[in-house]
Amino acid sequence: MRIPYETFRLANGLFVTVSEDHTAPLVAVNLWYHVGSANERAGRTGFAHLFEHMLFQGSAHVGSNEHFELIQRAGGTLNGSTWVDRTNYYETIPSNQLGLALWLEADRMGQLLPAMTQQKLDTQRDVVKNERRWSVDNQPYGTAWEKLQEIGFPPEHPFHHSIIGSMEDLSAASLDDIASFFATYYTPDNAVLSIAGDADLTTARPLVEQYFGSIPRGSGRPPLPPMHVSARFGSPRRQVVPDDVRLPRLYLAFRTPVFGSAGYYAASVCGAVLGLRRGSRLHRTLVRERQIAADAMAYTSDLAKGSDILVADVTARPGISAERLEDEVIAVVEHLRRDGVTEAEVSRASALIETGYTAALQEAAERADKLSQFATYFGDPGLINEQVPRYRAVTAAQVTAFAHEWLGEDNRASLLYVPRESPDDGPPGAGANRE
Repeated sequence: MRIPYETFRLANGLFVTVSEDHTAPLVAVNLWYHVGSANERAGRTGFAHLFEHMLFQGSAHVGSNEHFELIQRAGGTLNGSTWVDRTNYYETIPSNQLGLALWLEADRMGQLLPAMTQQKLDTQRDVVKNERRWSVDNQPYGTAWEKLQEIGFPPEHPFHHSIIGSMEDLSAASLDDIASFFATYYTPDNAVLSIAGDADLTTARPLVEQYFGSIPRGSGRPPLPPMHVSARFGSPRRQVVPDDVRLPRLYLAFRTPVFGSAGYYAASVCGAVLGLRRGSRLHRTLVRERQIAADAMAYTSDLAKGSDILVADVTARPGISAERLEDEVIAVVEHLRRDGVTEAEVSRASALIETGYTAALQEAAERADKLSQFATYFGDPGLINEQVPRYRAVTAAQVTAFAHEWLGEDNRASLLYVPRESPDDGPPGAGANRE
């Protein structure tokens, strides 16, 4: 399956992709801004995520929360999300409402600041703090990604700190900070707009030009700090986290080639051989055969800068100690690294990846998101059609070579959650690093 697309760029720098598909009378609008937690300065962590919330609090011609109300009344759905190096906003709506979605996105891109108030900032700051309490601090294993960032990247690296931010930094955010952040990053020349579904270029382009064309381009965003890290950790890393959990859980992480690079595809297939669904090595060996684990999976984090992280995520069965869980997972990894993979395993893994990718692209929303992803990271939305051939080209020899080179002891970081035994173990999320 090949995804059709056409592109154009406005004079203000906004890059636009239109992918026509009249299967259903729906259209997805997806706007990526090339800004995430990596762009935050010290003392203002969580700012990109806080800003995602602020963008739904109204603009010059849209009331607070009216963006949600207008889209939902029109029969659509919408949301936004924040990651280390991008923030996105998206709607899926009946195709005759395309103009509404574009107008709403353009109004907040061009006219957000007049609607900013201290009350809105205070309200959304509290919302984000509560989100942190419920989804991170008080959620079993909820701090895992934060700690993987900490263990995977040095303190000075832009990926080291939390996406959702600390309570102290959220409290310190001011209205002037909001205005400065918006003026720096929420500009058309730092954004990619993708439209997928029941719309064509003839329909979409005039609307995009009408609503976005008058928004001035930015004055340039500051460059990110150096993103380079060594290809491997260099020595084993280990952090034990006593937490309010019932079962031990291990996140075994490895630095790997960045998303989209030549080496990424062998890493992704290797991750699938290790932990994609029930036929994978981790699940087959530890869940079904040895009955060590209740659940097991492995995946790449798909980071496009600095280094990607491959993670084996395994939860113990009741009665299995954390130490035994860790030893058993490492044994599976070592077996793969020592003996390599088979053609049958690679064929299975590639087929599962291809099936999942192709099935996802049947939805206009997912198609628009992938077009935005490839346009933002690589300047080429057409890479959406190159992923399946690249996975098909991966061989067992390449995956075996990857495993031998990248899954060794010098490139392993263990993040091990254990049930808290006593009050002396400290607060949730506490832990000790050991290298």
